[in-house]
Amino acid sequence: MLKICIDMDEVMADTLGEHLRRYNHYFEDNITPLDLHGKPLWSVVSTDRQAQLRAFLDEEDFFADLDVLPGAQDVLRELSTRFEVFIATQAMAVPNSLGPKFRWLQRHFPFLPPTHYVFLGDKSILRADYLVDDLPKNLLRFQGTGLLFTAPHNMAETRFQRVNNWAEVAEYFAKVATLAE
Repeated sequence: MLKICIDMDEVMADTLGEHLRRYNHYFEDNITPLDLHGKPLWSVVSTDRQAQLRAFLDEEDFFADLDVLPGAQDVLRELSTRFEVFIATQAMAVPNSLGPKFRWLQRHFPFLPPTHYVFLGDKSILRADYLVDDLPKNLLRFQGTGLLFTAPHNMAETRFQRVNNWAEVAEYFAKVATLAE
């Protein structure tokens, strides 16, 4: 069975939406995803606000109630019947996110076993056939086939095959499944 690793933040979970919501509320600002076209949030925010931007991530409830990106549940449920699906998230970048991310996955993706959750720091250690991720740096060192999941910060990236949403992920892996038969 082919193995697919799926990133969590900005692929399954709307982490950016929560980050913007907290930032805009705290600073009475109005940054939108459109303001980030090709840039990470950190490069749009002034340096005097970056400590607070990081502090939001360290809040215990930040990762607890993230919105699920449209289509993620249905597509991953289907993929899990034809592929071995692993969730690979860089939880070690924010160590207190481990518990909330685990509980979020249990609540929204109960059909994926906890044995298929991979909490790590460096995705170069992953050994799978595919990795769907929003960060080009994670795809660069991945030894399988990388798919770049579209997010505002990666809009200028052209080195990887892009999937814009979960419908395109489903379409891509339907073709892979057909070729594997």
